[in-house]
Amino acid sequence: MAENETFTYRYPHPAVTTDCVIFGFDGKELRILLVERGQEPCKGMLAFPGGFMQIDETLEECARRELKEETTLEVEKMEQFRAFSSVGRDPRERVISVAFFGLVKMAAVRGGDDAKSAQWVRIDEVPQLAFDHDDILREAILALKKKIFFEPIGFDLLDETFTFPQLQRLYETILGIYRPQQLQTQE
Repeated sequence: MAENETFTYRYPHPAVTTDCVIFGFDGKELRILLVERGQEPCKGMLAFPGGFMQIDETLEECARRELKEETTLEVEKMEQFRAFSSVGRDPRERVISVAFFGLVKMAAVRGGDDAKSAQWVRIDEVPQLAFDHDDILREAILALKKKIFFEPIGFDLLDETFTFPQLQRLYETILGIYRPQQLQTQE
């Protein structure tokens, strides 16, 4: 093939994006990292950090780059958990998103790139999200719950020395067992 020659395909090609579902634990409650969209579509709505994959990067590189650009947070351990491909999931064009989740110690974040702001939101206070991100959140929670049964996760969220009740609270929070009102009535 000649150097300047390009291929033309008969079939349209979808765009590929990544979305990052980052869970944080503040010692009592599970939180989720969200960004406020600074541009249309869905301007002003909360969404997961993410964006379009560049032609010269892997999915993992795209997820890390978008997360850092939109929140300033750098996360090394993220796990791909599902692709989302509903036909109308993005009004701009045909988009397939590959979603990743991570469990991190909460750190300061701020909006950048096309995100107006970034914030940690309590998992039980998440409003309706942009695009199909409500579906992505439900699937991410299920993936996290499944993972906790088979692998020791979450130790990075606790201090170097921790108690078993602290570890228990983390696991119960992830599994949805712990409720703040239960603690108040027991104290």
